[in-house]
Amino acid sequence: MIDAGRVAAILLAAGRGTRFGADKLSWPVGGRPLGVYAARALLALPFSMRIAVTPPRGIRYDDLGFIRVENDHPELGMAHSIRLGVGEAQRRGADAVLIVLADMPFVPSAHLAALLARYRDGASIIASEASHPGPPVLFGRSWFSRLAALEGDKGAGAWLAGAQTVACETHWLLDIDTKADLAAF
Repeated sequence: MIDAGRVAAILLAAGRGTRFGADKLSWPVGGRPLGVYAARALLALPFSMRIAVTPPRGIRYDDLGFIRVENDHPELGMAHSIRLGVGEAQRRGADAVLIVLADMPFVPSAHLAALLARYRDGASIIASEASHPGPPVLFGRSWFSRLAALEGDKGAGAWLAGAQTVACETHWLLDIDTKADLAAF
């Protein structure tokens, strides 16, 4: 188990949303922007810091107490956002990072706490699993250099096959990629 006070929560919110056809994270749902749901789940735990990697325009997560890291090049893919967020967490002395996608509004804070509870040491990688390992994912410090070397739009998925996992409900891991997905939400 790792204390949340040693973990940087990183909210990846700089995707281009091309399949949605608009800024999906700012799209109003239930009186708030879609991208705020995942951020609010992170607010329920006492992380050492909360970092939001965002495009130049969009939701101002700093209004929710997040450290804003601007991604001027979202076209470089998810790996670029991960590198930016992990770099900021590392500079600020985090012992681990919890990477959460802003377009996954159903992940409850209790599941995030369960990921922290599974942590063993700096070599830990703990993934969420409903049908296959995926985000949110907790990485111990020894993964920082590998995360900093990622490229492309696949993120760290290739490493998740060997991760410890925390089972969860399938719908918790649904992400909103299209307007049809949003209609189902």
